Amino acid sequence: MARLPKLFIAVTRLPAPVRGAFWMVAGSLCLTSVHGLVRHVSLEVHPFEIAFFRYVFGTIAILPWVLRAGLGSLRTERFPLHVLRCSFSVGVNLTWFMALALMPLADATALSFTSPLFVTVGAALVLGESVRARRWTATMMGFAGAAVILRPGVETISWPAVLALTSAAFGASSALCVRALSSTESARTIVAYQNLLVTMMTALPALLFWSWPGAEALVAMALMGILATLGHLALARGLAIAEASAMAPFNFSRLIFAAVIGRLFFGEAPDTLTWVGAVVIFGATVFTAHAEARGARGSTQS
Repeated sequence: MARLPKLFIAVTRLPAPVRGAFWMVAGSLCLTSVHGLVRHVSLEVHPFEIAFFRYVFGTIAILPWVLRAGLGSLRTERFPLHVLRCSFSVGVNLTWFMALALMPLADATALSFTSPLFVTVGAALVLGESVRARRWTATMMGFAGAAVILRPGVETISWPAVLALTSAAFGASSALCVRALSSTESARTIVAYQNLLVTMMTALPALLFWSWPGAEALVAMALMGILATLGHLALARGLAIAEASAMAPFNFSRLIFAAVIGRLFFGEAPDTLTWVGAVVIFGATVFTAHAEARGARGSTQS
């Protein structure tokens, strides 16, 4: 254990882009491990109940951070928007956890990469943002990549795959709310309300399918809450150190981790078309991230 502090000290001495990449990959590993745990626990516990416990333990994990900042950090004048954002988060978790319980881990992860593409559509249709032809082209290419994975016409699109895409759409809606909230709210306030409100909102769906989990399942779900909190903090640190467009490619490590976890623990192996579709989707999202970065730099210079 003494080696961990030495590792973190060594990381702080690295160049900023390398440090950012380290935290992005570390965060991706934490979150993909959460997904593997969901897949494992879903053999015993209903996905709706898993979602509830994930946020119960997530709230416990984030509580010291909130208390250290003081309860005043929860003061907000945009509570309805927090509620709307958390409603989308509930949709993300319920559909995503069900998809994880029913389909290969790598396939679900690959389809989750479509979320930034839904953000582009939502930014244009809901927020009224100007989206250039290049970004629309990248978005269409990304959805074409999803079609490669789904193979409509060749195979019947599975219900779990629809759940994974629905989760990505909910995730995009949540991201648009965060974009609106971040103009006035701190990251601490946004994360705290997410954990508190989603815990309450997932309680009713969990009660509808309630069964008391065993000790092993409880430990696994507690680990989910801790890993999810650490994962989001790591991703936030990575994005704070370096530009989002430079860090976007490292998100692809989630698919690699998902393939490894799926192979080692569940005997799953993604086929060639899953990898091809994932590369197309991810290439489109990276292009979109770079386009947004160029647009942001251009607006600040003008």
